[in-house]
Amino acid sequence: MKDIVKMNNIVKAYQMGEEEQIVLKGIDFLVRQGEFVSILGPSGSGKSTMMNIIGCLDTPSSGDYTLSGNTISNLTEKELTKIRSKEIGFIFQSFQLLPRLSAIENVELPLIYAGLPPKERIQTAKEMLVRVGLENRLTYYPRQLSGGQQQRVAIARALSTNPSLLLADEPTGALDQNTGKQVIELFSELHQEGRTIIMITHDETIARNAGRITRILDGCMIE
Repeated sequence: MKDIVKMNNIVKAYQMGEEEQIVLKGIDFLVRQGEFVSILGPSGSGKSTMMNIIGCLDTPSSGDYTLSGNTISNLTEKELTKIRSKEIGFIFQSFQLLPRLSAIENVELPLIYAGLPPKERIQTAKEMLVRVGLENRLTYYPRQLSGGQQQRVAIARALSTNPSLLLADEPTGALDQNTGKQVIELFSELHQEGRTIIMITHDETIARNAGRITRILDGCMIE
């Protein structure tokens, strides 16, 4: 099993006026291919900052971070953008669907950026929507879909480029309990298929669905 995420002594500090606020304090974190890991922590614990660094949306102040063999700390913004589009499938609490695009058009977006020909990207987008159980909703717009269906479209979009890592930030946060349970069951199925998943959550019940729970508190990791 190869290492997908490898963090060594990651520190993240922000300058707040004359004071320096240290949000992450020497984080060591390893995720191997095929693992389903949840990062559990309350608001203000540093989990969102950690997610941003894992997702290459932010860079650490110090320490080493490797994603699928790529050393992230030294990359340019252009290189980071390429890594994000190729290696990571993002799933957000708020779905992040474009309202004027249909389900299949939303799923096609990353494939357009990846430069796939129209015929190939339509076929791939359709396959991903079938995979998440939305084969009868291909041409529906977000406003015509329930919250759970919108999150499934978001998951299909995240899967479309076949990324090394699925990174889910509070994926059930905007859903009712029953719908949230269905989305978590889908994550479990994807994990069984060999997908590598990191899920950020403040909810212990949700976190327990992962194969491993890592806790973060006041910027420190507690396994």
